[in-house]
Amino acid sequence: MKTFHCDKCSQQVFFENTLCFNCDSTLGYQPATRSINSFEQTEDGLWRSLNRIDEGKLYKQCSNYVQHNVCNWMLPADDPHELCESCQLTVIIPALSTEKNHTLWSRLETAKRRLLFSLATMNLTPKSKEVEPETGLAFQFLEDGVTDQCVMTGHDNGLITLNIAEADPAERERTREQMHERYRTLLGHFRHESGHYYFDRLVADSAWIDEFRTLFGDERQDYGEALKRHYSEGPAADWESHFVSSYASSHPWEDWAETWAHYLHMMDTLETAHACGLSLNPIKPDEPSLDITAPPIKTASFDDTLNDWFALTYVLNSLNRSIGMPDSYPFKLSTPVLEKLGFVHKVVRAQMAQKKV
Repeated sequence: MKTFHCDKCSQQVFFENTLCFNCDSTLGYQPATRSINSFEQTEDGLWRSLNRIDEGKLYKQCSNYVQHNVCNWMLPADDPHELCESCQLTVIIPALSTEKNHTLWSRLETAKRRLLFSLATMNLTPKSKEVEPETGLAFQFLEDGVTDQCVMTGHDNGLITLNIAEADPAERERTREQMHERYRTLLGHFRHESGHYYFDRLVADSAWIDEFRTLFGDERQDYGEALKRHYSEGPAADWESHFVSSYASSHPWEDWAETWAHYLHMMDTLETAHACGLSLNPIKPDEPSLDITAPPIKTASFDDTLNDWFALTYVLNSLNRSIGMPDSYPFKLSTPVLEKLGFVHKVVRAQMAQKKV
């Protein structure tokens, strides 16, 4: 994630902010420039940009911004849509009959926008199913109890379903404990499910498939039987030697999705560290140091990225332990996992180069 500043007073602001708390300017995100900008309202209800690059240009707020305050994205004033690029991807929202559902929906949309920002960094902004019915992406946020069936989070041909209970921290922590997981976040769900989508877009039926099968295994094995076996028997005792998580060991599709999610986790965190100018200069020369000279997605050598990552997570975990918190990065990356992450990096970099042509 980049860092952002108010155009009017230069105060640092966050990606989710709708208001600068220093000068009270209204803020909004512009997908075209991937920036948070300041706006002033006009007499006809539109919003004039205060950004020096397009100062004076008129915009309108996403209708979910105006009506529900669950979005902070802007659209050009002449855009025919009322919903922003992010909200257009959501085809079903929870029933807003309770304040709790409104809160859960807001958290889901916030995590989804962070995913979309990361994808835009990699030139992988998805099209909606309205634009591309066969290959586009859509989200539906469903609630248990509305139908007889329990809502299962998952992906099906470009449609990502999330159970809104995952946006409840208490419910999510309870599930994490039951599943014996080290890490379970709402953003992590979005990253994981997007991995299934981008496997279909970038790897399946492509020149990458043979290398994928060498690293991850043959995805043509029975998926249903593999999951059934995983939940009944559990992962192999040595799963950490080959997989980034125990769930990744269940099937090559899940291994890819978990590895993809972990890659996004790494790249977004390193981008934030770079944008903040974070560096590490330890007293002892043999301790991990850090000097991120370029955004990680622009670094061709994945070994360099890994060196930065190991240094950063060492310090993050040390800081957390100093304040009595669990490790912020509770993972061990074996050599096979590093090779899989390197493969994801190659696929993404190749796609970025293709988009530039």
